[in-house]
Amino acid sequence: MRISGYRTLKTVQDWGRPVGDANGVYADGVVPVQIVMVDTDEGITGVGIGPHVEIDTVFAAVEGEDPRAVTALYDRMLRHTFKAGHAGVVFGTIGAIDTALWDIKAQAAGEPLWRLLGGRDRRVPAYASGLDIGLTDDELVAAYKEYAGYGLRAAKIKGGLDVERDLRRLRLVRDVLTEAGQGARPGLMLDVNEAWTRKQAVRHVGEIEDVLDLTWIEEPVRRWDAEGMAAVGRGIRASVAAGENLSGLEQFRPLLAAGAVDIVQTAAVWGVTHFLRVSALAHAHDLPVSPIGNTPVGLLHAATSVPNHLVSELQDLRPPLGVSADMHIEDGAFVLGDAPGHGLTVDESAIGAFTRRASAATADSPNVRPEHAGRRLLPVPDHGHRPHQLTSSSDRAAR
Repeated sequence: MRISGYRTLKTVQDWGRPVGDANGVYADGVVPVQIVMVDTDEGITGVGIGPHVEIDTVFAAVEGEDPRAVTALYDRMLRHTFKAGHAGVVFGTIGAIDTALWDIKAQAAGEPLWRLLGGRDRRVPAYASGLDIGLTDDELVAAYKEYAGYGLRAAKIKGGLDVERDLRRLRLVRDVLTEAGQGARPGLMLDVNEAWTRKQAVRHVGEIEDVLDLTWIEEPVRRWDAEGMAAVGRGIRASVAAGENLSGLEQFRPLLAAGAVDIVQTAAVWGVTHFLRVSALAHAHDLPVSPIGNTPVGLLHAATSVPNHLVSELQDLRPPLGVSADMHIEDGAFVLGDAPGHGLTVDESAIGAFTRRASAATADSPNVRPEHAGRRLLPVPDHGHRPHQLTSSSDRAAR
């Protein structure tokens, strides 16, 4: 079997409501999703979700190769991007191809990927994550009631702009999950997407912990700030979670060496091989791992095979338009199916027929860091669906 070519597609995740974080919001809830399809000369095609940046350079590393040599091909892709560097979206392209190759390998073996990787249990524990900073309180409650209906008893909300709003929203979600769990205490997490300084993080989380039990705070400071995350961890009771934006083991090493993270995260877009290697590194430090992403199917399969998987993020309950997945949500867990490969099926003709496209990236989208992030003196006012940024500096944490 040989890798014979690739195709790229663009579809969308249509949430049907605003989605975003402390950095910005997609007001229409239509988020772009990119797909890489890798073909073989034996008619098996693998699917990877991720960007296409520098794909000709990356694909040259695997073209004509046997796709079943996937881990060796992963390193080959890294070597082919040596000079320009493999961080950021280029790492995402490598991850998309890597995931597609694992899909091919499992299809060729006639097994679901979770079985091929050595997993025993097809159930992967999940937590709800609604990318919900743009929702009103009523919309927030409705969203998490839907998650609760699938047995989810832990949730991560987006925040970081106003501690009083964060407290109110955490209480609302807590009450929804407590009622659904018949009084059992739920897990509550807060993700601020690198919005704070170290001092702001300790003060903001400290106020929350005066009244609520917070399981973890996610990305409280910049992703590379090992000393800062360690300082935050020492100043609060909650665990510190980070890693979804780190690409390569070399970026994880300083954080782990500094004792800066308690929950090690990896993004689905970085691929299966990266997740397996990060999981092994985290396991060597006695730390759990937690995959991140809206369609983390490859990592869900891989999570069944590692000893330190904690829980995986469940964002939208529906897959991207034109994509179906051989899995379902039941009793608070992803339940993986038996289809050979990772179970993603892409309807290329349906995607080509879509008329609804994601809006062009703008300065107020979640992908653009606001000018005054980490330098706000006052809380950002809540104007309905849109967390507007202040033009003056800083956050309430510096009061």
